[in-house]
Amino acid sequence: MIKAKDVMTRDVVTVTPDMEVNEIAKLLLERHFNGVPVIDGAGRLVGIICQSDLIAEQKKLPLPSVFTILDSFIPIRSLGKMDKEVHKIAAIKASEAMTPNPVTVGPEAGIDEVAEIMVNRGFHTIPVVEGEKLVGIIGKEDVLRTLVPSDKAQCTRGGALPEGS
Repeated sequence: MIKAKDVMTRDVVTVTPDMEVNEIAKLLLERHFNGVPVIDGAGRLVGIICQSDLIAEQKKLPLPSVFTILDSFIPIRSLGKMDKEVHKIAAIKASEAMTPNPVTVGPEAGIDEVAEIMVNRGFHTIPVVEGEKLVGIIGKEDVLRTLVPSDKAQCTRGGALPEGS
């Protein structure tokens, strides 16, 4: 069975909580990343920031619907949820836009578990941690690569190795 450690990227590009979101957006675009882990000064994973977190800044602020009773306004939508949206829309630093305490997997997690998290929870980037240490990251392309046989795997199923192998 293929495991997270078999497909993860080990040389992980990270950002810090105080990095500005415009710098992170530039990094994501230049490197073609969906997201990057956010690491604190002690090297601990504290969050993840993805394209969708930064795109949230471009959203219009949804005003809550209200109804009135005895001249009082009662919101139909949670004000706490609106506060979170306002905070993300106004984010300047990674710490303000990131998703804290991201879902992670260990190096021994099966690729099926990783795929299930990606599909069922809508995540495209999953940090791989061992203890408190970030050891890798898996993106949706890493999982897709498991579906494409390598040249050597094709050759072992019947055929000569390509020239130069």
